[in-house]
Amino acid sequence: MLAALALLAAGCVQAASSDVLFAMTLSGSDDKPVALETFRGKPLIVNFWARWCAPCRVEIPELVKTQEAYRKRGLQVIGIGLEDKAESVRDFMKAYEMNYTVLLARDKGIELMQALGNSKAALPYTIVLNRRGEIVASKLGVMNRADLDAAAVAALK
Repeated sequence: MLAALALLAAGCVQAASSDVLFAMTLSGSDDKPVALETFRGKPLIVNFWARWCAPCRVEIPELVKTQEAYRKRGLQVIGIGLEDKAESVRDFMKAYEMNYTVLLARDKGIELMQALGNSKAALPYTIVLNRRGEIVASKLGVMNRADLDAAAVAALK
């Protein structure tokens, strides 16, 4: 597990404060507004993705498994799609059996990723927050099973 956490840290991009994340209101997959402030105080794995992103598609089944494995311990996986259309996202969620909260960033996604430490605005990008709202890890690129287990452990500390 320590080796996986070291791997996660090695792929990290320096992230800023989580305040910008919790200040945002994005759209849910039902097209209703969701204030990210409602997730404050929960351990989170926040993954930025898009339907057209091939590496994101590889990562999503592992995020599903992570949500299943750690849900009872309070961990919440949130997918923030760089997407505009809720209907397309709902179809995609169904096809990939996404069991976690999915939000649409619409035109706010690039700016939000950059504010959270992803200066390249590349995908996929993941940040990990503990219950205190501190960003404890981040990674630009695909999170594999070991990365996600290490991220969950870091978030739950």
